Amino acid sequence: MSAYTQLDTWIDAHFDAQVAFLQALIRVPTDTPPGHNAPHAERTAELLQGFGFAVEKFPVPEAEVHTAGLQSITNLLVRRRYGNSPAEAHPTVLLNAHGDVVPPGEGWTHAPYGGEVVDGQIYGRAAAVSKSDFATYTFALRALEAVARPQKGSVELLFTYDEEFGGELGPGWLLQKKIIHPDLVLAAGFSYQVVTAHSGCLQLEVTVHGDMAHAAIPDSGTDALQGATHILNALYALNAEYKGVCSQVPGITHPYLNVGLIAGGTNTNVIPGKVVLKLDRRMIPEEDPAQVEAALRATIDAAARSFNPPRGGKAIAVDVKRMLLARALAPLPGNQRLVDAIQKHGEAVFGEPIAAVGTALYTDVRLFGEAGIPGVIYGAGPRTVRESHAKRADERLCLDDLRRATQVVARALHDLLASQQA
Repeated sequence: MSAYTQLDTWIDAHFDAQVAFLQALIRVPTDTPPGHNAPHAERTAELLQGFGFAVEKFPVPEAEVHTAGLQSITNLLVRRRYGNSPAEAHPTVLLNAHGDVVPPGEGWTHAPYGGEVVDGQIYGRAAAVSKSDFATYTFALRALEAVARPQKGSVELLFTYDEEFGGELGPGWLLQKKIIHPDLVLAAGFSYQVVTAHSGCLQLEVTVHGDMAHAAIPDSGTDALQGATHILNALYALNAEYKGVCSQVPGITHPYLNVGLIAGGTNTNVIPGKVVLKLDRRMIPEEDPAQVEAALRATIDAAARSFNPPRGGKAIAVDVKRMLLARALAPLPGNQRLVDAIQKHGEAVFGEPIAAVGTALYTDVRLFGEAGIPGVIYGAGPRTVRESHAKRADERLCLDDLRRATQVVARALHDLLASQQA
């Protein structure tokens, strides 16, 4: 049998164990917020040690975690070095997936933490994004070592827990501390494609201050909600203009803006004195984040100044605070080896071409790009994010996709390490 066939056969033979591993991961909640994720890391480490892997644990200091609005984070790292050559002599391939996920919400017909398997699909929060790739990467590595027995190079498994909050305490923290510095990165996927670029994201909190008043005499105050609506109209007008700004990256269309949260007021019979808007601005790779933020702030300021309060009323005041800046991921020289290997084996295993595209989603892979480390996104996933129900009720993953993605990753690792040996 060819090495590829042997890898596929090993993964087939151990697939029940892989599914059980994923079920165990799903059954430990990692809702973020609140972000109490250290218990999941402990359980994951226990399972990995059961496979014979030495697991390094990196708890993030409590003060840093709390400052970020989370409760506990322990990042996990497994380093597998092959042969006796110095580490710097042979490239290191790092496989990164994140365990944190948004809370399940309502509308589930399967238990969100059950890991239930029905009609060839596994259900549960993070089943698709991205505890699935804890399983993909772990079993691809196990297959590689059982079958190919590489003699040179290194593979690392990195499992982190703050992607939903930007990744600064996951990959960002580990890169800053120089705990990791791989040569190539493969990060958790969410579709059949290999993703080489993604949009950036700027999130702002806009607080509109008016003058609270009794609803029976509304002209005695300044309605902060009306002021916020005036600002919203200006932002949505700007959003319409974004459709004329097109990205040259396949898979990414244009910038867009969304207001995802509005809060304010004290009671039904009171004119609101304060309203808070939280907005999400997606940036295409060609945009400059500093210019995007400056333009948004200017639009908000102009709208606030043009709002007319009641006669004799106070003008609205607006505070703008940046919550998140996630820069876009652009392809870096050196990522082509990963792209070629995944496309080659993806087509062989799935029986269809695997496109290399960008996505409007943002991920913490950008942090590796900012450090000059080439990376791509690929792992177990459906043809589309919508199909997986990621961040929706009844998130699910087709188990055949999990199996095949694991085979693709194992084959790709084999090629990368074989080329190092050559």
